[in-house]
Amino acid sequence: MNQRTALVIGGGIGGLTAAVALDRRGWAVTVLERTAAPDPGSASGRLATIPGGAQRGGAGIGLAANAQRALEALGAGDAVRAMAAPQITGALCLPNGRRLARMDAAAAVRRFGGPVVVAHRAELMALLGAWLPQGALRTGAAATLVDEGDPAPGGRPARVVIDDGGDGEELTADLVVGADGIHSAVRRAVFPGHPEPRYAGFTAWRFVAPAPERPFAPHETWGAGSLWGSIPLRDGRVYAYATAALPPGGRAADGDERAELLRRFGDWHHPVPALLAAVDPAAVLRNDVRTAAAAPPAFHRGRVALLGDAVHPMTPHLGQGGCQAIEDAVVLAHATAADGDLGAALAAYTRQRLPRTMDVVRRSERIGRLTLWRSRPARALRAAGTAAAARLAPDLALRGLDGIADWRPPAAT
Repeated sequence: MNQRTALVIGGGIGGLTAAVALDRRGWAVTVLERTAAPDPGSASGRLATIPGGAQRGGAGIGLAANAQRALEALGAGDAVRAMAAPQITGALCLPNGRRLARMDAAAAVRRFGGPVVVAHRAELMALLGAWLPQGALRTGAAATLVDEGDPAPGGRPARVVIDDGGDGEELTADLVVGADGIHSAVRRAVFPGHPEPRYAGFTAWRFVAPAPERPFAPHETWGAGSLWGSIPLRDGRVYAYATAALPPGGRAADGDERAELLRRFGDWHHPVPALLAAVDPAAVLRNDVRTAAAAPPAFHRGRVALLGDAVHPMTPHLGQGGCQAIEDAVVLAHATAADGDLGAALAAYTRQRLPRTMDVVRRSERIGRLTLWRSRPARALRAAGTAAAARLAPDLALRGLDGIADWRPPAAT
């Protein structure tokens, strides 16, 4: 029997995880990544799928226990946990430094079986890329889906055309995985009438900078329609992120996003000013945040499966964007492991993933709306309610992940 073939369009974290998972299920996999030289500082977050790639700039990623279990199913658990900086306690704060709630890594272990692992995206992507077969990753290969194919036994394969500066090479495959991000061309091809992701009401900045000399605890700080987070990484640097309620499409007047961050956050508590003083302005990424406007009809059509931001973009407030893409990849590989009716396997993938991911989308968006409060009375109410709830329920900050971080991958068949 001929080996089944899969084309993964998109070399981000979800696409690479899908490629590794499908390869381990016996598929012959090719990853088609449009960028010629993946860059850890790119706005798309794509990077160094090539092992040993540089790690300047870029951003971090938080992997909750659910994503760690999914990666454990691929044999990556120990390697992923080794990426983590020791995280003991953290805090939810106000801009003046007043702590509203304490976040305890030990509590996450008790509740979900493990703490959140925060790593550099570059490191995770290099790890996944290193597990692909030689030649499986093609960079500089912008792919266009031209035929979704027929998943029935003996049905026509899916067809993809590659624009790599040549004559438009055509590839066929038993399965195409659309992992091409929030502006997914694959999604538009299979569901042309589906609404595009909508603006969530805020823009986000991310960067990695040297750690300040004065120590600090990991924290997230909520202000007037804005927030800031600072999380130490294993290599001694710090991953910082910020959001602010602004109209879409904005940019710093002179292109200096660090100056914009200084204007908005420069008088917040330590280590915010120190991190802004240390970061290279060119290393600051800025992106408008978008979220799914509506649930898609399915996560598949024909011989095409969608995953990650291509099908369920979400706000970052539960830290689940990358985690859910990793879950998608492992479930897809499990569903399609057996030689059989691919249409039935992809329908099973949709049944398992669509309700869960759209629930996470909605829950994340609800939390995000709280961060947009600007008026002084509303913020005072938010702070008082958070502090009171934290005193009564010390694990309050973790409850938002109930039913999410305790997920387990399907058992191998």
